[in-house]
Formats: sequence, structure tokens, C-alpha cells
Amino acid sequence: MRKKIKWIVVSLCILLLGTIFYFAYHIYNFAGNIYIDPNKEQSKFFSPANPTTNPPPPKWEGKERVNILLLGGDARDPNEAPRSDTMLVASIDPVTKKTYLFSILRDTYVKIPGHNSDRINAALASGGPNLAMRTAGELLGIPIQYYIYTDFQGFVALVDAVGGIDYEVEKDMYYYDSFDNFKIDLKKGYQHLDGDKAIQYVRFRHDATGDYTRTERQRNLLTAVAKKMQTTTSLLRLPNILQSIDPYIETNIPMNDMLKLASLGYDAKTEGLTSVQIPPMNLLQEKKIGGADVIVVDTKKLHQYIDDLFQEQENPASPSPSPGPNSSPSTKATPNPRK
Repeated sequence: MRKKIKWIVVSLCILLLGTIFYFAYHIYNFAGNIYIDPNKEQSKFFSPANPTTNPPPPKWEGKERVNILLLGGDARDPNEAPRSDTMLVASIDPVTKKTYLFSILRDTYVKIPGHNSDRINAALASGGPNLAMRTAGELLGIPIQYYIYTDFQGFVALVDAVGGIDYEVEKDMYYYDSFDNFKIDLKKGYQHLDGDKAIQYVRFRHDATGDYTRTERQRNLLTAVAKKMQTTTSLLRLPNILQSIDPYIETNIPMNDMLKLASLGYDAKTEGLTSVQIPPMNLLQEKKIGGADVIVVDTKKLHQYIDDLFQEQENPASPSPSPGPNSSPSTKATPNPRK
């Protein structure tokens, strides 16, 4: 009996170690494939960055707030550098484990360092991810240490890899774009969204309020995807998920920091996530500049607004800043699945 128990324990230990090595191998391989050394630019999507105009981003020491720019690229034309169809900043406090997800309206008119003023989504095409990080950081008044870039195919692959998302589509959505033969055709109601339907949902912007509601939909669906990623089923399927999205992603997060951020991201549950539109409705102005419709904001007021948000998160007893109608905690923004 003792020998049986001994061999059972030994077998379980071998199985556990094998599982750990299996997951570690896939994570290590994935991290190496998607990592782009900022000093040795070998991007799959962008031409080499100019270190003079695009200085390296600030380093993250591990104890202070970390800010990550999430870029969704529109790379439909192979002869042009991709513009950022989606720009979000995930800001995580490693002490409180609280997270803000800022979605930046792509028509926000900003000064792009080393270039003329333009819509913020032009920063990526003008100088790659480093310039996009610098531009977004100056808009928000925070240091952005990392970026993660993917295109439409990467988002589709991610949603399919986690098994899709059960989600409440708030209304019928239909649109056909003849330029790239892209069709959106969704019906209202609670349903299962695979990758193809999910990309239709986040790209739809033909509402009365256009990009305002589109960015809100993006924040809400990404929160739902993050929640699905934290389930036991998704964690067990992690090697297959990483393999599926590998060809469509790149980042400047080195291996050591990726492991720390993965642990931090798991600890920072989606219940502690607050999503915010940038600029918020009470600070933005719509203008026409050079014949183009753009959004302008007083950056000093925006910086103060974000500082107040961080202070309120660290000291919940303090009064909250006025966020405007497009700021919402994830507990309200994320659709409640039907049991």
C-alpha cells in the first residue's frame, strides 16, 4: 500500500512538472515571437523607428502604475503604413490592483511630436508604435511604458481562440463597406459572438453619435473578452490561444516584464476595471480644422481630470471627478450573461 501511494505521489509530481514545463515553453515561445526590441527594430508591421524622433519609452520598475497602449491597426492597404483604428490605454496600479481602460476617440486633434497637428490615429502611421505611445502619453499626461499592437485578424483570432463571447447586442446593426468588401449584419439580442461577429460589433460606428458609442462598445466587449480569458477553461487552453494570435501581434514588453504583467493582469480582476472615454464628454469640443471634423480638448484640464481619477481610485472616500456620460465602471458596462 505504501509503495502504491508513493508511486501515485511520484506520478502526480511528474505530471505537474510536465504541465508546468509545457505551459512555460509555450509562454516563452510566444513572448519571444511577438517581442520587438526597441533598439533593434524588426517589426512585422512597421518600418524601423528613428531613435532621434522616437525616443525609447520610460522604463517600468514594477512598483509604480504601469500604462499600456493597446493599438488596433487598420492595415487594409498594403502600400500604406497602418493607422490605428482603435487606441486604448490600460492603466494598472500594482498596489490596489485597480485598472482604468481609457479609449481615445480617434478624431482627437493633437500635436504629434516631430510632425504637424493631426488626428491622433495618424501618429501610428507617422512614426510607428513609439510615436503613438509618446503622443497618447502627452495627451493623457501619463508615461506610457508599453504597447501591444494587433490588426483586425488578430482580434478575430483571439475571440475565436477563447471560444467566442456570449453577449447582448443592443440593437440591429447593418452596414456594407464596398471599399474593402466588409459587411456588418448583426441582430439585436443576447447571442454568441464568434470572431467574425465580434469584429463587426466593435467596428460598427453608424449611430447618431458615431465614434462615441463605438468606443463604448469596444471597451465593453474587451472587458467581456478579458473576463473570459480569466476563466479556468481559457487558462487550460492558453497554449492554443497563444499559438492562434501569435502571427498578428507585436509588443515591446520584454519577457521578464511580460510575466510580471501577466500575473498582475490576473490579479486585477475585471470587477475592479473602470472604462473611460477620452476626452470625456464634458471636456471635448467638436470643431472643423482644415476642412476636417475633429475633436479638441484642453490638455491641462484633461490631465487634471485623469489625476483626479487616479486619486479617487487610491482614496475611495474622496469625491469623484465628473466623468461625463461615457465613463462607466465595468460592473455596469459589461453585459450580464443569462443564467
